[in-house]
Amino acid sequence: MNRKHIICIASEFKGNEFIEEAQNAGWHVTLLTREDLKDNAWAWTSINEIRTVEREAREEEYLRAVVNIAGSQPVDHVVGLDEFDVLPSARAREYLQIDKGQSRSHALYFRDKLTMRTVASRSGIACPEFVGAFNPSDINNYLEKVEGPWIVKPRTEVSAFGIRKCDSPDQVWNVLTELDSRNTWRDHPSKYQIEEFIDGDVYHVDSAVHSGKIVAAGVNKYGTTPFNVAKGGVFTSYTLDYKSQDRSELLALNEKLLKAFRHKNGVAHAEFLKSNADGEFYLVEVACRVGGAYIANVHEYANGFNLWREWGKLQTETKKSPYKKPKLKKEYAGIALALARDEEPDTSHYMDEEIVYRVKKPKHVGLIFHTDKKERLEELMLDYSERITNDFLEIAPVKERYDD
Repeated sequence: MNRKHIICIASEFKGNEFIEEAQNAGWHVTLLTREDLKDNAWAWTSINEIRTVEREAREEEYLRAVVNIAGSQPVDHVVGLDEFDVLPSARAREYLQIDKGQSRSHALYFRDKLTMRTVASRSGIACPEFVGAFNPSDINNYLEKVEGPWIVKPRTEVSAFGIRKCDSPDQVWNVLTELDSRNTWRDHPSKYQIEEFIDGDVYHVDSAVHSGKIVAAGVNKYGTTPFNVAKGGVFTSYTLDYKSQDRSELLALNEKLLKAFRHKNGVAHAEFLKSNADGEFYLVEVACRVGGAYIANVHEYANGFNLWREWGKLQTETKKSPYKKPKLKKEYAGIALALARDEEPDTSHYMDEEIVYRVKKPKHVGLIFHTDKKERLEELMLDYSERITNDFLEIAPVKERYDD
């Protein structure tokens, strides 16, 4: 077979635009997903083959599935579309000796928060003070030196799952003791890190990177932080003023970050917190994947590029078909998204002309707004955060999810 072959690992239902771009580039596309997701609305006309693993499959099972696929057809690339697929795809590339994409150790920069903090801080990028949960003396010295409150968070988790906020050293030790009492390696305290809690506003910069250079970037501010949204609330994210000093600082900081992390080709979702205490920006986290919560759609309306499609083009470029960067624009867009009480929420009474996208997902209500006026977007975000809260809001318990 003359066509190049790409395996797309997707442990969640996402990435159709990536799959479409891979097919458009002339690649043979194999989707490797969970058995319970196989009948979802995938981009079927762009998929040549589908393989599945069990719902709770771990990295080893994904590797075995990739090796089985390679046994019947040579594989040129493996890409993980979800945050939890970053390490399995990197391990598969290494195992098959595919000279494309990050190694597993390199992928840990973007997946393991302790590695992430260590690499960033050594490169001069401000981070909350942190310590790994290894040695009791080191932990006690840290708790004496760094003023609380503190956050105990999983090193390889996403969003706010498994995060504990502690106001005293005793609370920190209670959390670590409780984890240790579970007597499982997946819950071992060393799988966690401790860092200072910094109060402030959270921003995110989403980038497409080609040959080590950022070719497209969108800069947004969260109206409500992901930590609070996970506990129940309306998630909002909206374009930051193009003339603001914060935007300039964030773009420069993001460039420094991705250079320090040696990110050459792909996409990145970086989050930064602006401290209320000192006005400085601190790294929250950075991932080498597309941000969730329809952020790619928001940037597409505001800036003219879709991160999923750019990622697909970047991962399938060849010497004969080199990557071409997108044409950009400077407009404004934002999203308001929340869990809803109803199975199929009806938002037909929301009639503002700036509503350009309505989320179609069970028990979710979500709207994307698009305008060329910053002030109008701010009005819409405030108005609809309140309206969605009153009309639809449902609060769900935070669940835990762990990796090896």
